[in-house]
Amino acid sequence: MKKRVIAAILAGLMAVSTLAGCGSGKSASETNGQTSESGKEEGSGVITDKFKDIDTDGTTITFWHSMGGVNGEAMDYLVNKFNEENEDGITVEAVYQGEYDDAINKLKSAQIGNMGADLVQIYDLGTRFMIDSGWIIPMQEMIDADGYDISQIEPNVAAYYTTEDGTMYSMPFNSSTPLLYYNKDMFDAAGITEIPTSLPEIADVGNALKEKGGAQEVLAISIYGWYFEQFLCKQGLNMVNNGNGREKAATKVEFDENGGGLNILNAWYDLYKGGYAPNVGRSGSDTATTDFTSGKAAMMLGSTASLKQVLEDSGGNFEVGTAYYPAVNEDDKGGVSIGGASLWALNNKDEKKAAATWRFIKFLISPESQAYWNAQTGYFPVVTAAQEEQTFKDNIAKYPQFQTALDQLHDSTPESAGALLSVFPESRQIVETQIENMLNGSVTQEEAVKNMAEEINDTIEEYNLVNG
Repeated sequence: MKKRVIAAILAGLMAVSTLAGCGSGKSASETNGQTSESGKEEGSGVITDKFKDIDTDGTTITFWHSMGGVNGEAMDYLVNKFNEENEDGITVEAVYQGEYDDAINKLKSAQIGNMGADLVQIYDLGTRFMIDSGWIIPMQEMIDADGYDISQIEPNVAAYYTTEDGTMYSMPFNSSTPLLYYNKDMFDAAGITEIPTSLPEIADVGNALKEKGGAQEVLAISIYGWYFEQFLCKQGLNMVNNGNGREKAATKVEFDENGGGLNILNAWYDLYKGGYAPNVGRSGSDTATTDFTSGKAAMMLGSTASLKQVLEDSGGNFEVGTAYYPAVNEDDKGGVSIGGASLWALNNKDEKKAAATWRFIKFLISPESQAYWNAQTGYFPVVTAAQEEQTFKDNIAKYPQFQTALDQLHDSTPESAGALLSVFPESRQIVETQIENMLNGSVTQEEAVKNMAEEINDTIEEYNLVNG
């Protein structure tokens, strides 16, 4: 175990330097606790048949999260509410660890000495790394020991954090998907009644939006690896091999072999060349959002979690519409994958703390908590019953555009859950660099896909070598 953890630390520090897709040197069944000769996971060694009834009175647990600003205020509210109202004598000490990258790097550093936390919030890109780390208690063990009804969780959300063998490793908490945002006033002025559902259809309405709708830009699309991954999901194609990294660790990408990557870049470049989707930079610049909310762009791609901010920033100067994330080709039948983050229970070899952690997790995903979280942040409620809460109903009445996000989630399938990949942060940077090079004319679409595949494959190979 110690050898595997040190290897994971080294590989993780190598892998995460900056900022999932539509699949470690070890398979999901080999990543935590004892492993039999057949490779069958035997558990964390912490959860016993007494788990459900353990007395947690006087137990303090530490929760590391990455929610700042308004989201941080909502998190603090929930933590304080739990501390004041829980009848199990549990105290949660919540500690903001900075951005997602900061949090996972802090965790990796902590493992060299001791845990430092009992529960951590980790972004979707870190899912495969956390499974491989050997540091966690798989959430499935707590679910099974408590008899928790997993059908309460939105199935297309749960699917992302569940491997092919049916093990859910973490609990969804703040989940989002991408949407197409559009300026209804511009569409009305241009006489467009059907919202585009694919990238070619966006090109088809581009001239009308410019000439009649008053748009300076048709589509503001940031250069963002997440969008590339979502376009693969929309095509129903894998990003990496081995069942998209869900059957066992990915060893290479597939988007170069299945044609998905080239389909994306061809459609993207056609929009760029046609003058419909200019280069607005990478996602961190926020230029795309600013171009849309200022009334410059007729459409933009963005997260569901951005809805409230988009509505506020547009200031009521135009009516904001929301639609499903566009397909690459008009006949694509895939769905979207989940973004955001989930909750991971760390293995401190202490069942009492594990029990306290689980009870706090159940509070955070309760219908009441999730309805509040949705209303305050714009993230999905991850449990279906949250939609019956008055808080949720009031929020939908105020922001009816959010219904699009729910409809899109429900119209997707678990098959569109996306990839699990230990080197997702590096992969995303590679994809973004090559898209940028393509738009700048440095490489062709074919060359960009080839470069992406070669560089990501090298990164996967290096990670798997280090991680055993």
